[in-house]
Amino acid sequence: MSNLTKKAIKNSFIKLLNEQPLTGITVREIAADCGINRNSFYYHYHDIPEMMEEIVKDEATALIAAYPDISSLEECVEAVFSFVLENRRAINHIYHSVRREVFEQYLMRICDYTVTAWFDAASEGEGSGLKTEGTDRSMVIRFIRYELFGACIDFMNEGMPPEAIEEAKKLLGLAVGMM
Repeated sequence: MSNLTKKAIKNSFIKLLNEQPLTGITVREIAADCGINRNSFYYHYHDIPEMMEEIVKDEATALIAAYPDISSLEECVEAVFSFVLENRRAINHIYHSVRREVFEQYLMRICDYTVTAWFDAASEGEGSGLKTEGTDRSMVIRFIRYELFGACIDFMNEGMPPEAIEEAKKLLGLAVGMM
């Protein structure tokens, strides 16, 4: 029952977040939307920011689990940008809130995972040109991770235009070509 209540609370919050900015959402509103009393909310969460952080963490973990093998840089971009587009309004409300650092922390985690998974898969192939070890490997991964993270931030700052996805793919392709 407890997990069902938490799920209902989270679903109500996401529903409300798709309708209005984070600053306009109250515990009372969440409780009313999912049919519980406020004490039930506080039994599970200290406050809205704690719940929001759990949601962002859970979504980042689910996105990473959905792509266990990333074979191309384009797939990296598609995975991250598709997730953002599918949750456009809610992410936009979180991104433009005082809790933006939570979103950025988990976005960086997603970028790190996707780039590392891609790099490991790409460097296994014969003639890939991506054979690096130790410090070089971590520097290359870090460089491309920062490129992907920056492309995501630009994408969101520009209002999430669909054409930005192709631009991000080209940018990351250039980064790989410089190695």
